[in-house]
Amino acid sequence: MAKLGKRIKAANAAFEGKSNLSVEDAVKLIKGAASAKFDETVEIAMNLGVDPRHADQMVRGVVALPNGTGKTVRVAVFARGGKADEAKAAGADIVGAEDLMETIQSGKIEFDRCIATPDMMPLVGRLGKILGPRNLMPNPKVGTVTMDVKAAVEGAKGGEVQFKVEKAGVIHAGVGKVSFDEAKLAQNIRAFVDAVSKAKPSGAKGTYLKKVSLSSTMGPGVSLDLASATAH
Repeated sequence: MAKLGKRIKAANAAFEGKSNLSVEDAVKLIKGAASAKFDETVEIAMNLGVDPRHADQMVRGVVALPNGTGKTVRVAVFARGGKADEAKAAGADIVGAEDLMETIQSGKIEFDRCIATPDMMPLVGRLGKILGPRNLMPNPKVGTVTMDVKAAVEGAKGGEVQFKVEKAGVIHAGVGKVSFDEAKLAQNIRAFVDAVSKAKPSGAKGTYLKKVSLSSTMGPGVSLDLASATAH
């Protein structure tokens, strides 16, 4: 078994015996223990009482974090004509149609969010097997199939986070960087939890929010007190 380094040992010791912390205490603990040589992402994991194999228990949506993610998001847009010009003016990194489809089919995917105008979906639909597994397929439910490409591009660039429940009923997302101040991270965390809470599907039975945990990219995790996480 590999030996644990001093940094990991110190972080584990700081977290030992701690659970169900308030959002503020958890953020303080994570920021204090983060010692990687890069600006780690603060990550949230939410265990939900749903079985996403059933369509009426699928949880997905999008939330605009009040203080952004601290991450540079590369945006690709499928559009033609005036809408392509609108996307470029809004700051899209890649804009195209058949040419963009061919680039993606060749295995070159240099973007984190994909947006399309509705008329482009027959074209984009051919890329389902490539974009779907990467959670990059445009979808009207999260605002990435739209005629308002300006708002979609600006939202993606400005700190919108998409979420989708995984097979095990868990949602993962980044909610900021450890360099953010504590109040801004707490705001982002509560905004994310609130959005997932509001996305509760009709088929969810029993307890919906089971557990919420926070960690940094390289650090241990700690569970949050649900009352604190859902407080406004």
